[in-house]
Amino acid sequence: MRILVTGASGHIGSAVVPELLSAGYQVTGLARSDAAAEKIAAMGAEVRRGDLDDGDGLRAAAAAADGVIHLAFKHDLMQAGDMGGAASADLGAVKAVGEALEGTGKPFVGTSGTLLLALAYPGKAGTEDDVVGGGFRIDAENFVVDLAEQGVRSSVVRLPPTVHSQLDRHGYVPALIGTARQKGFAAYVGDGANPWSAVHTLDAAHLYRLALERAVAGTRWHAVADEGVPFKDMAEAIGRNLGVPVRSLGPDAAPEYFGFLAPFVQMGSSASSARTRELLGWTPTRPGLIDDINEGHYFR
Repeated sequence: MRILVTGASGHIGSAVVPELLSAGYQVTGLARSDAAAEKIAAMGAEVRRGDLDDGDGLRAAAAAADGVIHLAFKHDLMQAGDMGGAASADLGAVKAVGEALEGTGKPFVGTSGTLLLALAYPGKAGTEDDVVGGGFRIDAENFVVDLAEQGVRSSVVRLPPTVHSQLDRHGYVPALIGTARQKGFAAYVGDGANPWSAVHTLDAAHLYRLALERAVAGTRWHAVADEGVPFKDMAEAIGRNLGVPVRSLGPDAAPEYFGFLAPFVQMGSSASSARTRELLGWTPTRPGLIDDINEGHYFR
């Protein structure tokens, strides 16, 4: 089987592509730059040039594949404040793939996040059965799930806010470490008891393969290993490894220290993966968030 992977050269893609290749799949990775193409080829996958704005190219690539895993997202637009542009590009891409796969019964695995559930249902641990009617990235998630009614074996993997490993270069953990280095101390807000869910990149990659192979059409799955690590524990691990003090900040001081992350570091974002583990047989085996931070690779 040939699987098309968008975002193949990114953080998650760099684990998903080897996961698929090791299981005997042929993989085509979508590359929008020469650097991405070189990285995909080095992993042993075939390269197809294109990006999320190339609807015709996406339709052709998806039609030529036996299944699709969609990981790409315009994080650069989101970080620049153009949330609408990033979400629009994502929705356009999944629509293009969906058109190509309609009526084929082929698998299509999309990507969303458990943090979106925390925003919609504050104070509640998110489950695979929780659904949000619409919004940022939710529209694309719901579109992929609804493709089940159009003859596509579609499913969505929801990633927690913290996906950690040696492959993680631009996620929340490197951002928090960079801030602690710059400020000279690691921080949390209030008592720091607010929980963050997390997963190791390689465990997440395995779940994408399981969803590709086993997911029933129209389902959502949670790549959650740590259901809720207190934010204070994460700050203390960062401080310990950097050799800097750890401080509690009041809500008013959080924006100056955390910048655009300030609203998120004060949230609770716990989520369950009980249904995913039971029905797909997914069992995370890699180090948890605190153990992974303590391994030291983030600080080298």
